[in-house]
Amino acid sequence: MEINGVTMRFGGVTAIDDLTISVPKGGITGLIGPNGAGKTTVFNVITGFYKPQKGEVVFEGRRLDGMPSHLICRLGVARTFQNIRLFEQGTVLENVMVGCHVRRSCQWWMAPLALPGFFKEERRIRNKSLDLLDKLNLASIAGHKASSLPYGAQRRLEIARALATEPAFLLLDEPAAGMNPQESSDLMSFIKKIRDEFDLSIFLIEHDMKVVMGVCSQIWVMEYGRLIARGSPAEIKSDPKVIAAYLGAQE
Repeated sequence: MEINGVTMRFGGVTAIDDLTISVPKGGITGLIGPNGAGKTTVFNVITGFYKPQKGEVVFEGRRLDGMPSHLICRLGVARTFQNIRLFEQGTVLENVMVGCHVRRSCQWWMAPLALPGFFKEERRIRNKSLDLLDKLNLASIAGHKASSLPYGAQRRLEIARALATEPAFLLLDEPAAGMNPQESSDLMSFIKKIRDEFDLSIFLIEHDMKVVMGVCSQIWVMEYGRLIARGSPAEIKSDPKVIAAYLGAQE
């Protein structure tokens, strides 16, 4: 994923200012910065929620900027959200099945006509979803309502739904938000597991520095819409600009 010279303005406010970032294939890359730095706006530009006024977003040789979100998803880019967005009254299984629908070949009008091909594909999607839940250790709660799950399980379910779209590039927006220390530790193992098992490139926003430093091989740092640093976890920890802007100046 290449973000080249992207600028995103909202009226007189510049949320992203001439930003250039490269996310390597197969890695786990972090994007950090104080609140209001423009991190989620970067994700929204990548996934087609916003069209930037300047610059381009390129994924595996194809420009994404200006492309509708559903087409970007079909190209292999999926995301989760800072605030969990599940179908709360649906079951765990139903939530994952929704993610699978982006790859379906049957048309909606085939359902009321009760065409055999439609129901055959529905069975395939159901079996695929059950297999995915099994891989992610969520099969035992497949029939539970999403709203009944503990917070950490809801986070994993949202990631499972994103994985159901068969992405090559996964964006995680503050996956550890609201988690206790044990849940955050479990999340780190979970992120590494899905990266390896599903052959993903992962780009994540996170404020929990333990998570960021524990899973990312490369970290980019933003402040006021601009890039101020990039490097390995060790380099970021010791960068004076990062310490002053985000990690907290030492006395």
